[in-house]
Amino acid sequence: MARAPLLQLTGIALTFGGNPLFEDLSLIIQPGDRLALVGRNGSGKSTLLKVMAGLADVDGGERALSFGDSVGYMEQEPDLRGCETLGDLATRGVEASEHWRVDAAADGLKFDVDTPVETASGGARRKAGLARLIAMAPELLLLDEPTNHLDIESIAWLEAHLTEAGRAFVVISHDRAFLRALTHATIWIDRGVVRRREGGFAGFEEWRDRVWAAEDAARHKLDRKILSESKWAVEGISARRRRDLGRVRALEAMRADRANQVLRQEAARMELTSGPRSGKRIIEARGISKEFDGNVICRDFSLRVMRGDRVALVGPNGVGKTAMIELLSGRAVPDEGRIELGTNVELAVFDQHRAELDPDATLWESLTGDKAMRLPGRSDQVMVRGRPRHVVTYLKDFLFDEAQARAPVRSLSGGERARLLLAHIMAKPANLLVLDEPTNDLDMETLDLFRKLLIGSDATILLVSHDRDFVERVATRTLAFEGMGRITVHAGGWLDFACPNRAATHASSRSPLTKERMSHKKQEPRQAKTRGLSFTESHRLNELPGIITRLEAEIARLSEFMSDPELYARDPVKFRKVADGLAYRQAQLAAAEAEWLALEEKAERD
Repeated sequence: MARAPLLQLTGIALTFGGNPLFEDLSLIIQPGDRLALVGRNGSGKSTLLKVMAGLADVDGGERALSFGDSVGYMEQEPDLRGCETLGDLATRGVEASEHWRVDAAADGLKFDVDTPVETASGGARRKAGLARLIAMAPELLLLDEPTNHLDIESIAWLEAHLTEAGRAFVVISHDRAFLRALTHATIWIDRGVVRRREGGFAGFEEWRDRVWAAEDAARHKLDRKILSESKWAVEGISARRRRDLGRVRALEAMRADRANQVLRQEAARMELTSGPRSGKRIIEARGISKEFDGNVICRDFSLRVMRGDRVALVGPNGVGKTAMIELLSGRAVPDEGRIELGTNVELAVFDQHRAELDPDATLWESLTGDKAMRLPGRSDQVMVRGRPRHVVTYLKDFLFDEAQARAPVRSLSGGERARLLLAHIMAKPANLLVLDEPTNDLDMETLDLFRKLLIGSDATILLVSHDRDFVERVATRTLAFEGMGRITVHAGGWLDFACPNRAATHASSRSPLTKERMSHKKQEPRQAKTRGLSFTESHRLNELPGIITRLEAEIARLSEFMSDPELYARDPVKFRKVADGLAYRQAQLAAAEAEWLALEEKAERD
């Protein structure tokens, strides 16, 4: 017998700011649905998620949740009230008997439950919010940008958990690799219209472009017909002294239809112009070492960055990626070694914390108050790449309307703050761009344009990002931070770093004793020794062999699929999706094996 839908929205109507956001919206979510919720910033994605969660009042329509089922909602910014530590946040509302789930999620996401919430990073707070939601184990998870501020390791763990849990979820994310790996269908919000497409996110963009092309063709056809009928109406007066009133009414209806059409929002009109031509060598780092707050950032590290290089820095949170780009860009000094910048280097910095933006200043003041953009004697003009522009006109290039120009920065969404910061750095002629987490909160259309600008620019780029798709498309070299000051350099982007050979090399480097123990333990399932292990560790040790076996089977299947030499030429989208999946599973396998070995040794030692 088929189960009833988990959640059903019928005839939902909602007005926001005097404008209808949704009209007669109907949507059904079934058990096991894995849905991507996509749309431009401001299209209503977060609002729709709140409607699904029952947290937003609607003007009309009904929300029905299947009897006995539960919904868990993770907002972009967790509510910290009443929480002193991340553990308090993660266990709030979770039954004491389920706290082991919080501990397991904390282990997987790599955050310390004893960290005070006041000093915790945005990423750590997000991890605690995720742990709480996972521990509550609702039938339907509603996730609003869960990967923002998470490192790649944590994203991979979250992907694995969502896959294994088998629960229905709706997720908003700009991380294409995350969406491709997880989703089976896509909900698309476009100018108040909500469409659902089966088949996951991998084919969404091609389908979206077809919808838009058909819309453009229909609009062009309507315009031509209106023009033809308008000409007839004018000429008919003098030729026949009377007109066919039915035909006139049809013309008026066509004009009304055309006037009521909601046109697509234009893409941001961003431009990126390099500064003066620099020397061929941009950065020369020789034998540098650096420690910060007791953490080793690098030891005896050397790197040469040439003009036009696009260098991505990847690795877990807290290993020193931001500190390294400060070193390489000359804004910090190494403890040992030396760093030399080339000639005519002009720097522009995108700070992940948006520290350059004063939350109390208006957007207008934010631009005119920038020393590099200030035009003496003109309070309504800014200097953009060497020429004056009106403040409002320049803001419109980044999709801000005139009313927002006098609004405070604190009123902006995360995506809008990111666009405002891009307006700052793109106004300045620079040939070295330092970009620390620039992709957070940007919608996919703006992200696409930004990516194309970076690729088309001759500027040298230092990039920190956890967006694997963005790194893969942009980077020409990747610095992989492995902890304890160890950094390895890989030619190319994300897939070159997370390639099968790397995982194979890691596996082959195990000692014969370790290989033998792994093989024996996986072939002989048993209850783990629990002496010296916590309940969570004991539970994890018992489940890891099954997880490892499953990952090995999936890797074998994907590797066989990738062995087809014609796959890339025949279907590049599928090739990239399979390659992403293979890389993730290999990373998960290496982490699972290392975790199993550490727990097994601890159990035997104790």
